[in-house]
Amino acid sequence: MSPPGVAINIRMAAELERTEQVRAKIQIKNPLLRNALSEFFGTFLLLFIGIGIVMQFILSNEKLNTWININLGWGLAIAFTVYTCSKTSGGHFNPAVSIAFLTLGKLPFKDFLVYCVVQTIGAALGSAAAFGLYYDQFVKFAGAYRTILGPKATAGCFCSYPALHVSNTTAFFDQFAGTALLVLFVCVVIDKRNGIPGAAHPLLFGLVVMMIGTAYGMNLGYPINPARDLGPRLFSFFIYGSGVFSYHSYYFWIPVIAPLFGAIFGAWSYTFFVGAHIPDQRETTYVLVDEANQPLKLATDA
Repeated sequence: MSPPGVAINIRMAAELERTEQVRAKIQIKNPLLRNALSEFFGTFLLLFIGIGIVMQFILSNEKLNTWININLGWGLAIAFTVYTCSKTSGGHFNPAVSIAFLTLGKLPFKDFLVYCVVQTIGAALGSAAAFGLYYDQFVKFAGAYRTILGPKATAGCFCSYPALHVSNTTAFFDQFAGTALLVLFVCVVIDKRNGIPGAAHPLLFGLVVMMIGTAYGMNLGYPINPARDLGPRLFSFFIYGSGVFSYHSYYFWIPVIAPLFGAIFGAWSYTFFVGAHIPDQRETTYVLVDEANQPLKLATDA
């Protein structure tokens, strides 16, 4: 009879082996398909969490969350979802980030198109799942009414609706600037010349989103992500009707298009002003010798 510790180790080894067998059977070998699945799942998770944060804020009459809670929650959602997919697609979850990588030569055009589609679908389904989980709260808050404006409006749970005094011109530049800041600092973080450890990247991305929310969330709620705004808007069409697109002189296209231009501007601003001018680190090799002047080993300083 084996000792208890040995039996446990044998059982754990067997379970691990079964896990590896399953992993080997279901592992996707095609890089694009694998990355597309990650982008879909990651964006689904991001919106499921993020939309839930906003719903908790609105449906509780702003009692369970405050604005800083929303910023913190979205930052954490970004951090943990990017950690989830950091070893596959890298965790874009945002067509604006993807188009910046496209222009920087880090993403093929075909991959960019696929990413945009799966990100938007993931965002729509993530918001649908959040709605299902909070459906009873929608009923309690607004009854049978599903409105975009008014004291019992709930459409803002899904996507951005600027106040009537905020012009579409302001909205466009708001999304341009917010996304430019996001992608600029993404480029700062991932630039290997800056020496930021890879394990810290997702957390720093989350902090960047928090920073943008605390600075420029007043106009639109900082969607700064075409998939994040369009996906839930498409789903909410089945709840609120065509008003989700016609509202505010057809504002809906602005958080879809403006972030794309802002992302390109942000990425290349960093490149032109800073990134291209960081000196490359050169390695210096030292030869350590013993008392007889015989080499012992090589030591390298970066």
